[in-house]
Parts: sequence; structure tokens; C-alpha cells
Amino acid sequence: MPVSKEIYLKLLQNNEEWVKERLKTDAHYFSDLEKGQSPHFLWIGCADSRVPAEEITGLEPGDVFVHRNIANVVSTNDFNLMSVLQYAVEVLHVQHIIVCGHYGCGGVIASMSNKDFGLVNKWLHNIKEVYFTHHKELDAIENEEQRGRRLVELNVQEQVRNLAETSIVQKAWNKRELSVHGWVFDMGTGFIKDLNVMLDDQESLHPIFRYDLK
Repeated sequence: MPVSKEIYLKLLQNNEEWVKERLKTDAHYFSDLEKGQSPHFLWIGCADSRVPAEEITGLEPGDVFVHRNIANVVSTNDFNLMSVLQYAVEVLHVQHIIVCGHYGCGGVIASMSNKDFGLVNKWLHNIKEVYFTHHKELDAIENEEQRGRRLVELNVQEQVRNLAETSIVQKAWNKRELSVHGWVFDMGTGFIKDLNVMLDDQESLHPIFRYDLK
């Protein structure tokens, strides 16, 4: 199938129209934007193209610092994510970190199978570990779609805890208020579900994961 040049050029045309619309409402929009960023939120979401952080939350450029990967996994071995986390927490001083998954996540569904996906197996192993931790609950759900939806939720919950177990987050807790939240986006309805798994101090963590930072 030949590459469509028109689709590519449409992006540039859209950009020109977007600039015009912004300047209509605020002549200083872009000069203000380039002065810097001070977002209140760090968003760790799935790379799925249907889950744009700013769009589904009604935020503007500069409001949210974003990191996205397959199935919104928080791995301390992922230096990209850890660098984003450190910058957001220690430099931008975000107040809230949100892990947002979504129902129907391809990465989560793939992790439920025994298929060989090549290199991505290594990444999906993170989610398989979540399944293993909660396999009794998940295996009791006969409907595969419902089981997948529940795994999406459990995966988010585990990633929230993974964040809380980092020294980066715990150092911030010693100095100021910082909350870590778990959400799931339902693209079938457009609504976000708050899983009510907010963590904002070390007390909810097992002692083995609490760093002595005093």
C-alpha cells in the first residue's frame, strides 16, 4: 500500500489552523508558552493513540507532563521512565502523579495469552507478573473480556505501588505533599474511573520497601 503524502501534509495544515485559532483568542499564547512549564500533574499512560492525556482531561499544553508506554508499566529498570519521574518530581515539583490505564488495552490482553510476541515478551512480562500475583481472583472470572478489564485495573494498582516504592517519590514525601493516583479510561463511554488507590506517604508500604531517608 503506497504511503499517503496527503495524510502527512494534513498534519502541517492542521498545525497552521491550530496556531491561527489560538492567536485569535490570545495574541500572547505562544510567547507565554515558551516562557516555561509548571505542570501540576505527571501522567503515566498507555501509548495507545486513543488515550491522549490532555484531550480526555480537558487540559492545555503546559498543564501535564506526560510519559507513555505499552500498558502504562512502571518499571524501575526503565531509565526513560525513571528519568521522567525524577525530573517531574524534583525539578517541576508536580503535585499529583497519575497512572492511567484503559479498558481493552492491547498490551494487557496480549499478556493474558501464551503467544510468543518476540521482543515485546520482555515488556509484557511485567504485566504477567501482575496476573500471577492476582491469578486466583482473575482465574475465577469466566468471561475473558471481564477478566481483561479487571487485569487492567489491577495492573494500574500495581504500577501505583511501584511508583510509591521508588526513592524518588519517597524523598518528595519527606519534604512536601505528593499524591499518586490510579485511573482507568473507558473509551467506550469516554469516562475516567478513579480506582481510589491514592498513596501519599510511606505508611501504606511494606517496611522492606521503605527507604530510610531521614
